[in-house]
Parts: sequence; C-alpha cells; structure tokens
Amino acid sequence: MSSTDNGFRADWAQKDFYAELGVKKDATADEIKKAYRKLARANHPDSNPGDTAKHDKFKSVAEAYDVLGDPEKRTKYDEMRELYGSGAFRGGFGGGGGQGGGGFNLDDLLREQAGRGGGFGDMFGDLFGGRRQQRTVRPQKGADVETAATISFEDALDGVTISLRLTSDAPCPDCKGTGGQPGTKPRVCPECEGAGFVVASAGGAFSINETCPMCGGRQLVYDEACPTCHGSGRGMSARSIQARIPAGVKDGQRIRLRGKGAAGENGGPAGDLFVTVKVSPHRLFGRKGDNLTLDVPVSFDELALGAEIKVPTLGGAPVTLKVPAGTPNGRTFRVRGKGATRSDGTKGDLLATVDVQVPAVLDAAAREAVEAYRSATADKPLRSRLFEEA
Repeated sequence: MSSTDNGFRADWAQKDFYAELGVKKDATADEIKKAYRKLARANHPDSNPGDTAKHDKFKSVAEAYDVLGDPEKRTKYDEMRELYGSGAFRGGFGGGGGQGGGGFNLDDLLREQAGRGGGFGDMFGDLFGGRRQQRTVRPQKGADVETAATISFEDALDGVTISLRLTSDAPCPDCKGTGGQPGTKPRVCPECEGAGFVVASAGGAFSINETCPMCGGRQLVYDEACPTCHGSGRGMSARSIQARIPAGVKDGQRIRLRGKGAAGENGGPAGDLFVTVKVSPHRLFGRKGDNLTLDVPVSFDELALGAEIKVPTLGGAPVTLKVPAGTPNGRTFRVRGKGATRSDGTKGDLLATVDVQVPAVLDAAAREAVEAYRSATADKPLRSRLFEEA
C-alpha cells in the first residue's frame, strides 16, 4: 500500500471518512471528536472480545479520525477526494485505467515520476504540498548527569570552584551516535516511517506516543550495525570539568549546571549536570538556615554579675558580646552580618548561645567563696516553688 511523504495512503481517496464517523463534510472539529469518541467506545476491542466486526469497525473509525481530527490532514484529504471525485484520476488510485474523459492515466504519471527518480510520495508532495518536504532527523538533547561533591564548611559559605571527573553516557565515538556501520548510508525507519515514535493504545479512546523500538527515536536505521556500540549509538565518556559552587550552599543541596551533562545528538544541546553537595561539619560553628551558630562557654559569675566577652567569627575578626548581669544560662545573642552568604549577596547572622561551665575541681579559695555564696542565699531556696505548684 503506497503512502505519500505527508503520511497519506493512496486508497484514502476512495474512502469516505465522513460517512465512517457519521458526520457531514462541513462538521466542526468538536462534532468530529464527539462522533469518534462515541464510536470508539462502542466498538473498542476491550469491550467486545471476540467480535471481529466491531474490531474492524474500531480500526476504521480510528483511521478516519486520524485524518479528520488533524486540520492539515483533513484539508489535504478533502483536496484529494475532490480530485478523485471529479474524475481527474480515472481508474482510481492504484488501478490501471486508460486515458480519456479529459483526465489522465495514473499509471503513466507514476512511470513518468519514477523516470525522474521520484515515486508516489514525490507526486503527492508536488500535488498537495507545492514542494516536497524533506524528512529531517530531529536534534536530541543529551542526557542529564548526576554526581556528588564534598566541600568544607568554609567553602560552602564563601563559594568555591571544584574539579569534577565525570563518566557519562555519550554518542559512540566511531559512529557518532548513528548506530550504523561507519561509511554506510541510512534509510528511513520502516517501523515509525521516520517519525521517531509509534502510537500505542492507552485503553479506551486514548493513545500515547512511544519511542520507536526499532530506531530508538533516531528516525533512521542502518542495515549494518556499528561494531563498536552494536547499533545502540551510545558509549561512555570520561571527562573533567570545572564547576562553580555558589556561596551559601547548604548540606544536601542539589546544584544544577546547565549544559554540563552528556552531549546531545544531531546538533542537539547538551544535558544538565546535577551536583549534590555534601558539606563537612565544622569543629566550632554550626548552621541554621542562613545563620551560623556557636556555643560560648561562660562562668556563673559572668552571667550573674555581667561581663564583656570576646567570641570568634568565621573568617573574620572576633566580636565582643556584652552580657548583662543576671543573664540566664542558654540565652542566645545575635551578631548581625556574621553568618552565611545569601543568594542576594547579603549575609545572615551569628547566633551565640551562652553555656555555663561548672568546674570539676575547686581550689581552697574558690571553694570558700562558693560556700560563702551558699550561706548568703540559704534563705532563698530555688526549688520552693516546685512544691507550692505541686
């Protein structure tokens, strides 16, 4: 059964797809869709097991909607039917037939077209398209690549450029991703007719496009497979790249580097590289969002009497905290602008939390002072309220 480059078959000129769907020739797109869905549901093979007649009807309805449901195909079909009905193709499509009645002989036309190196598809490309559309192989984007990198706590705050060694899927170096024996010529995939995909039923009146299993979406096939990749068109590529990790990145954050993934095919763009960043912990500082955290050891008297204490900052000069008298243990002080860098260039804060340290051993003078403090506060038991509330 012959077909044109626009996807038309010769026998379609003799089929009345409007009658097949039970609609008028001037039916709207919605009317055609409703008619198709109704007939498809009524004749679907899943709903009518073993009923050959309804199976055939379902195929005919699907064929009709494939043409009438596509505005461009419908226009070409109407033009083809008009020419056929007018007698321009005497004897019909694919049949013999002499010349006469003001028409012309289709067989002669085919022979003439073949003599020029063309075929049936070339003829209808000339008749209905004005110019034959050449089938082109679509560019394909390269695959995305995943990797992980471990950086220091300081580098996560300031940003850093790291070197990554990547091994990823890539076009075969011998056949350049075609899958064919180098030096041989391809032909249009007979399975998908160069579309790169095939239509599969998804149940009911719905269908989905799937990558063609024969050409793998490349649209072309080779009779001789590449001996290196065995026709897959793929291989492995090892390379080193420089990747910039932005300032302020968090532990576990996923960074996307556009165009750093696997190479594309047929002139398509490269895929993307996704780097999962692991940040090594710091001995002193922690992190809470865009803020840094720090536990500051203090003595009881510093909190009770008040004090000025110096605390370090990460990568900068120390700062002085003014601790008011009577400060409770565990209070957090905020130092503005000494935290992690945000995406807008500003910085978070340093959160310094005071933590009273109890000495394990007291010398005589210290013990005497503590005992004196105990005697001075003996009439103010701290736990009396516990019993009152209980």
